[in-house]
This record gives sequence, structure tokens and C-alpha cells, in this order.
Amino acid sequence: MSIPVALPELPDALAAYPWGYLLTVRDDLRAQSLAVPTQWRDGALQMSAGAGTRANAVARPQVSMVFPSPTPGEYSLIVDGTAAVHDDGITVAPTWAVLHRPAIS
Repeated sequence: MSIPVALPELPDALAAYPWGYLLTVRDDLRAQSLAVPTQWRDGALQMSAGAGTRANAVARPQVSMVFPSPTPGEYSLIVDGTAAVHDDGITVAPTWAVLHRPAIS
């Protein structure tokens, strides 16, 4: 089950998720994930990232973030966005967000 999150409501939704996985794409087109604490500043997600992740974001700035549910069976937050690299960090300007709960069998 999915619930769209309007971008103006994203800061409030993020309050329950102090960290997430930043998903970038490497040169060999395989996904790379990085678990990072994030902060909401000036309308974007900000985080620290290593040189490889920053290089991925420069080459392919369309990224996704997955914020796992703090409680099993509850909603995870998925955010797509455009990355910009700054010094030792990355800023992700969100373009889409959804709360997603695993299907219960």
C-alpha cells in the first residue's frame, strides 16, 4: 500500500526518519547504497558522502532515497530527487515522495 507525500509535506514526514539509504548508480550501472543520516535544509535533504558516491551523483544526478520504517510492518518513506555535490556532501532536491508499507500475506 502506498500513500503519496506532497512535497510541501515532506519535511514533516521526514521527522520520523533520521537516516536513510542514498541510492546512486555506479559507472558499471550497478546500484550503490549508502546509509546516511540526513538533514532537511532549505528545501532539500543534505548528507555527507564519500568520493565514490559523490562521483556517482555527478555522473548520474537522478537518485533515490529509502528511509526504512522504524517499526517493522509500518511505512517506509521513498524519495526520488536530483543530487548536487558540494565539498564532502550531497544535497538532494526532492521531486517525488511516497510512504510505502509492505504487503501483508
